[in-house]
This record gives sequence, C-alpha cells and structure tokens, in this order.
Amino acid sequence: MLVYRTTQEEREKRYLSKLAALSSKTLGRQTPEPECEYRNPFQRDRDRIIHSKAFRRLKHKTQVFISPEGDHFRTRLTHVLEVSQISRTCARILGLNEDLVEAISLGHDLGHTPFGHIGEDVLNRLLPPFRHEEQSLRVVDILEKREGKGFGLNLTQETRDGILRHSINDKIKPITQEGLLVRYCDKISYICHDLDDAIRAGLLKYDDLPSFVKEIGKTHSERVDTLIRLIISGFDEEEGFKDDAKFIGVIKSLRDFMMQSVYSAEILRREEEKVTRMFNFIIEYLKSNIDKILNLPEVYGWYNSDSEKSNIAIKDYISGMTDSYIVLYFEKNFLPSSWPLKLDF
Repeated sequence: MLVYRTTQEEREKRYLSKLAALSSKTLGRQTPEPECEYRNPFQRDRDRIIHSKAFRRLKHKTQVFISPEGDHFRTRLTHVLEVSQISRTCARILGLNEDLVEAISLGHDLGHTPFGHIGEDVLNRLLPPFRHEEQSLRVVDILEKREGKGFGLNLTQETRDGILRHSINDKIKPITQEGLLVRYCDKISYICHDLDDAIRAGLLKYDDLPSFVKEIGKTHSERVDTLIRLIISGFDEEEGFKDDAKFIGVIKSLRDFMMQSVYSAEILRREEEKVTRMFNFIIEYLKSNIDKILNLPEVYGWYNSDSEKSNIAIKDYISGMTDSYIVLYFEKNFLPSSWPLKLDF
C-alpha cells in the first residue's frame, strides 16, 4: 500500500512548481503520528475536516441572508465547496498543491457563527475578541474530537496556518503559496456569490450595477471566470503572488462596493438588531448557567479566571450553533411553551 503514497510524492516533486508545498516535506503535525500508507498528509487533513461534525453543521449556517425563503441561496457549506473548486482550478494551472488548497478551503470557515457575517460581528461586539478564522483554528486544534483519539484533528502546520491566515485583512501572510491562493479565492468566491444572491433576492438589479462590475461579467460564472484569469496572471513563477497584482485591487473595489450596497443594506441592519437581542439574551442566560456547558475540563480548565473561562466557553458554544439550532434554543429558554390540553370525555 505504501507505494501509492510514495508515487504521489514523486509526482509532486516532478510536476509541481518549485514554490509549491510538497506533502513529503510537510512541517508536520502538532503531535507526531504514523503516516498513512496510501494518503499523503494533506489528503488526511482534508478527510479529517470533511468527516468532522463542525463541517456537517455548515449546511445549516447561512452566508449573508438570514433564513432566506428559497433553496438556491448560498450556505456556509456551499461557500466552502465553491472556494475549494476555485482554489483547486487555480492550483492545478499554477502547479501548486491541490490537496493542500482543498484542505485549507474546506476547513477555513469551521468556526463561523450562525447568521453569517452578521452573527460574527454581533458576537465580536458582545464578547470581544471574536474572529472566525481564529475560532476555525480552535475548532480543528481543540474542539473537534476524532473517535478514540481525544481532542483536535491534529492537522499539519501548513493546513492550520492556511486556515488561520485566510482573511485578506490579516497583515501576516500565510506561510505557503497555497494558503495565499485560498485567501484570494475565498474573497472572489463570496463576493461573486453574495452579489448573485443579492440580485436573486431583489436587493440589487443588474442594470444598477456600476460599470466596473458589469465589465467583469454579466453573469455569476462570467465574473468568477474573469477573476480566476486575473489570479492566474498575477502569479510569478519565481516569486509567487505579489502584493501589487492587479486582481488584489479588483477584489478590493468589488468588496467596497458590496460593503456599501449589500452588507450595509437596511434590510440586513434590521436583522442585525434582532440577532443582537437574541445573542444578548443567550449570553446572559449562559453566564448564569455556565455549568451546563462547562463539561469539557480539558478544553477550559487552564484559563486564568472563571470569567475568562466562561466567556471562551460561551463563544465556543454559540459559534458552534447552526441558524436553526440557535432559534430553537432561544424559543426553548425564553418563550413560553404551550400546555397539552387533556380532554375528559
């Protein structure tokens, strides 16, 4: 069986870019463990992420529009799948490691809150600091359990770094070109599909889009195609991705437009007020009933104070909820329940 993995490793050395991260030269895992005979380390990372509970919960976490009526709006799960597809397409063309970009892509949003961007902003405001990229790393390092293996998925350093550094606002770059690629593909993915969803929801009309957006493409697929081409052309075989690459400015312009026209829209601000009230009630309730969720002493036992321990536990608990679960949780704890009617006849 070992021949399968070694053949893959030799293929990487022969065909990948000299800037690519090779699975045979990984920086290793937090805890050393025997290698798999037929999968390379990055493939194992991908598989552990896909089989995690946190990954399955992504299907019930929304992206931008909270509880949209319709089956075709993006969820957090479809988002990470789109990031994975775009990243792998680019990696294949550029000679970067597809297995590593797939693992980073699928794991980068595991720590996201319910209610998408709004949920993250509200949780960060009520219990600062909270950043979903740091929470995603916490999920794979600590909160997830592998059956019979204790806490954490024990991923490679390259995958962990790509998950932590995938935000384009992070001034510290990922340590691999694959991590940088996912950072860029994440942005073009959510900008393009959030724009597509906003048009579908009637929040925007194509005719009202600024000219520079129309020039990128008339349809979602055309816009993604244009941006993929820009990313590919912005890669230097000797130096990798440069800070002054054209696509970085295009992404920033698109994101600024989306911030003004979609993410700050009145309809979403009204939903943010509701989410804030819901989170406030739940946080205060959990602070008074903290023993109900502090059932993992290995996870919380080493924090400096009970207050710090409680805040970390509450952020873990809330960010792990899906949209539907947090609504049910709120109803169960804050809304009166109906009594069954017993009829005497």
